[in-house]
Amino acid sequence: MALTLLSSPLQGFTDFRFRNAFNHFFGGIDTFYSPYIRLNGKLKIKQSYENDILPEDNTSLEIIPQIITNDANEFIYVAKYVQSLGYKELNWNLGCPYPMVAKSGMGSGLICNPSKIDEILHRAHNETDILVSMKMRMGYENAEEILEVFPILDNYPLKNIAIHARIGKQLYKGPVDLGAFEKCIGSTKHTLYYNGDITSISAFKAVEERFPSLDHFMIGRGLIADPFLPSMIKNNTTEYPKNRWAIFSEFHDTIYQQYDAYLSGPTPIKLKMLGFWEYFSQSTSNPQKAYKAIKKATNPIKYKQAVAQILDKEMKAMAH
Repeated sequence: MALTLLSSPLQGFTDFRFRNAFNHFFGGIDTFYSPYIRLNGKLKIKQSYENDILPEDNTSLEIIPQIITNDANEFIYVAKYVQSLGYKELNWNLGCPYPMVAKSGMGSGLICNPSKIDEILHRAHNETDILVSMKMRMGYENAEEILEVFPILDNYPLKNIAIHARIGKQLYKGPVDLGAFEKCIGSTKHTLYYNGDITSISAFKAVEERFPSLDHFMIGRGLIADPFLPSMIKNNTTEYPKNRWAIFSEFHDTIYQQYDAYLSGPTPIKLKMLGFWEYFSQSTSNPQKAYKAIKKATNPIKYKQAVAQILDKEMKAMAH
């Protein structure tokens, strides 16, 4: 079976700048989902959302736009908008675990409301011809919630359902629930994609062996923590390229320059990169020390020195 790897979107991280640089330096991802579009009651698309999915900002990538909403009018508005840009599919986020989102009845907080899901899908399929796919958790409070939604979802020609094998309440804490995911496989006619904690080759292999019928896997945080992971999965290898840290260094400098040009002032770029290093540091030989060094860097010059020291140390360690 040919493997398809998809990038699960992370708000604030996987925008077009990151995606383009990632694709150029590492590859391995077949399709990227863009971070969700959220309208907040106004039928108007924010400029930052627009920039993120403009075809000219994504020339070398396959992108699927995503929406988060609990309102049929918003769904239809965004569906028609992304179609005007040439997209044929809209992914609906019923996965976001953050309490602010879930408590307002969106993301994973909507899974417990099958009639609302039904109403939105009904109108979306009657009033547009867009292809709809889903990104879900198992539920917000418990993993049974999704099982109650499947009979509704089975009434619609959805492209697929990507399931993160956790409940919303967990956020990203605790292990994924593969037993609950397994129940999903026999409970719907739709194609399922697996998502959750694919952070290493061995983690991927374990999921692949447990669910031999699946051939689509989504990688979210694991792809930022170890950008080589998707291509290594594809090439069925555990060997990093010899110039691993040189490639990473070029990738880092590329996104740094782009975010620096886009964000104004030293504080926003510092916070932006600190967010990335929460993940990047996980691939270094001493994650806590690396992250701490970045955190202590109070200005761009010190930041660049800290990065150079971290990468220099990793290159030397690899040479031995």
